[in-house]
Amino acid sequence: MLDKVLNDKKFAHLMQKNIQEMIIHFFEKEQNFGILCKIENIHFDPPLPADINSEFRPLTLFFLAGYTFETARVESDVLIFEAGFGSENFGSVVSVPLLSIMQIIIDETPVLINLANSEIAVEVQKEEIDEGGVENSMASFLNNPENSKFLKK
Repeated sequence: MLDKVLNDKKFAHLMQKNIQEMIIHFFEKEQNFGILCKIENIHFDPPLPADINSEFRPLTLFFLAGYTFETARVESDVLIFEAGFGSENFGSVVSVPLLSIMQIIIDETPVLINLANSEIAVEVQKEEIDEGGVENSMASFLNNPENSKFLKK
């Protein structure tokens, strides 16, 4: 019975919405927090040096405080923040898909636990990217007056 719930796409959407609302709430309250997330789905720009990257475990904790917290934002179902890594404080912009966040933590206590099946979560994220891409492409297309000749009347 539990598997049916955890493998449901609608459940994954609900988890994603809860994660986003919780993070936004903490931004509004200026509450620092940690995220425990799956490192495999995280993007670093610029990419981290191999020696730093090799130190990450499959589930990695990032703590958003100070400069990292100040730069954090949610865009298109992705938590984005700047952080420094390693002894040289190598700077990178970190992009974490919301459904890759397994826990949100305050003062060593989990305040949110994401139970959505990770495979379903990846499907949900891909669907949303595809849907958003089509909408963005259509909006760009319609913004150009030259393209009106291609529309059916």
